[in-house]
Amino acid sequence: MEATRLPSAKPVHDLKPRKEVSLDEDPTKASDALPLPLHLTNAVFFTLFFSVVYFLLSRWREKIRTSTPLHVVTFSEIVAIIAFFASFIYLLGFFGIDFVQSLVFRPTPDVWISEDEEEENEVLLRKEDARKVPCGQALDCALPLLPPQAPIVAAQKVFDEKPVTVLTEEDEEIIKSVVAGTTPSYSLESKLGDCKRAAAIRREALQRLTGKSLSGLPLEGFDYESILGQCCEMPVGYVQIPVGIAGPLLLNGKEFSVPMATTEGCLVASTNRGCKAIHLSGGATSVLLKDGMTRAPVVRFGTAKRAADLKLYLEDPNNFETISIVFNRSSRFGRLQGIKCAIAGKNLYMRFTCSTGDAMGMNMVSKGVQNVLDFLQTDFPDMDVLGISGNFCSDKKPAAVNWIEGRGKSVVCEAIIKGDVVRKVLKTSVESLVELNMLKNLTGSAMAGALGGFNAHASNIVSAVFIATGQDPAQNVESSHCITMMEAVNDGNDLHVSVTMPSIEVGTVGGGTQLASQSACLNLLGVKGASKEVPGANSRTLATVVAGAVLAAELSLMSAIAAGQLVKSHMKYNRSSKDVSKA
Repeated sequence: MEATRLPSAKPVHDLKPRKEVSLDEDPTKASDALPLPLHLTNAVFFTLFFSVVYFLLSRWREKIRTSTPLHVVTFSEIVAIIAFFASFIYLLGFFGIDFVQSLVFRPTPDVWISEDEEEENEVLLRKEDARKVPCGQALDCALPLLPPQAPIVAAQKVFDEKPVTVLTEEDEEIIKSVVAGTTPSYSLESKLGDCKRAAAIRREALQRLTGKSLSGLPLEGFDYESILGQCCEMPVGYVQIPVGIAGPLLLNGKEFSVPMATTEGCLVASTNRGCKAIHLSGGATSVLLKDGMTRAPVVRFGTAKRAADLKLYLEDPNNFETISIVFNRSSRFGRLQGIKCAIAGKNLYMRFTCSTGDAMGMNMVSKGVQNVLDFLQTDFPDMDVLGISGNFCSDKKPAAVNWIEGRGKSVVCEAIIKGDVVRKVLKTSVESLVELNMLKNLTGSAMAGALGGFNAHASNIVSAVFIATGQDPAQNVESSHCITMMEAVNDGNDLHVSVTMPSIEVGTVGGGTQLASQSACLNLLGVKGASKEVPGANSRTLATVVAGAVLAAELSLMSAIAAGQLVKSHMKYNRSSKDVSKA
């Protein structure tokens, strides 16, 4: 193991000019005023300066008291004035000039690396290379001697910045046209045929238009081709979110390492503690209750009777097969499961539910619904289609229809936590958890008028797993619908805990799941892409993992609250004294 580290391979953009001293320059310094050691020379001039100041002030005070003109001076006063200016010039030359020059001519800290930073970086490199693990019997922990360091030329400096995309003269012209408004920013990808170059040009144009810097937003290291036409329009960079791992989560006899993308301290650690408690108690069990994505268009008729006629037609079992054939033409995976209708005056809302394989399925079900609407126009020509979505679906909004009927994957997950594990790992008691769950998650949520929010923090885990695995973060709204139940079992010795989540909307193909980072997280869970054996198996497994992670996190947070550890843990792990904006 090497004890030294190679220098960083950062590109050199420019060099700091050296300060050249001519051989003909006079090297005399202020400290050479007297042939004495430096500290004695300083002491002499300090004493002289303050002595003559005191003498002159005393003399001038006496003259003012006796009404003697100040311009009338004696020989001793003339000597004192000369000594004052001499000592002042010495002190200014020794202390003041260098200080003033350092303020006036000092390079800005974000352009040049100072000598102090170089020395600190060298010390940090040596510290990082030191061994930090305990020595084993077969491990030689003797640190090799550092090779002799080459002389450092302090006068030469380099930029310490990350490499950026170099803009050509042609790029500069395009930037000017975007700033002037002659070239639309959204058309850069199609005009240039290079997504990364388009992002760099758009980014520079944005900075010039707004006068704001985007230096903290990364541009390099991302495949902009992969998001073209499906994930994001007009990109100028990407946001970095750390990904932590909770687990292993023992679920249905299989271990999962759960990726969580979050910036909230304690969240991954707390979920990990819940996974440990579940693992020590034999694992959790999850059951998929329902799997169907929904879309609900709204149509209008001239009368409420005509709206009711269509409702009766759609809900007639004899017509379901015909409608299913029309709907299923849109996809080889989309299969119509049912239609639920609701009337508001002469307006009809039709909630279609269909299976979508391993895709989350919003586009799939929308295409099937469009086919049915086109088909219905033949028998109901007076039907006015107002919108493919009438909010009876209901997508990305808290809604009782999702809480009751379900949307996406409906999952229930449970575990029995041993009493010893509750006391030793979760640091609380079964009785305390059962009581807190009743008063907080059930009664407290009812007092707040919660809709699907009978839990401690299910949305925390759903959001973190969704971002890590490329799901739609906005669907966290309905996917976080959850009711957490806790009950003492086995004569009150153990704890039965469960989460019921009726509308987890996930997929393992399409959207953000195809991005490299998100695809890697799906691969970690073993659910990357479409299942080749059973269509939809991967997305269903992902939904059960989400529910299992929520179960673990609910268990840990409720235990922290019951034990009075919530504030203490957040103060320890969720607060930082480091200002990362200055890093």
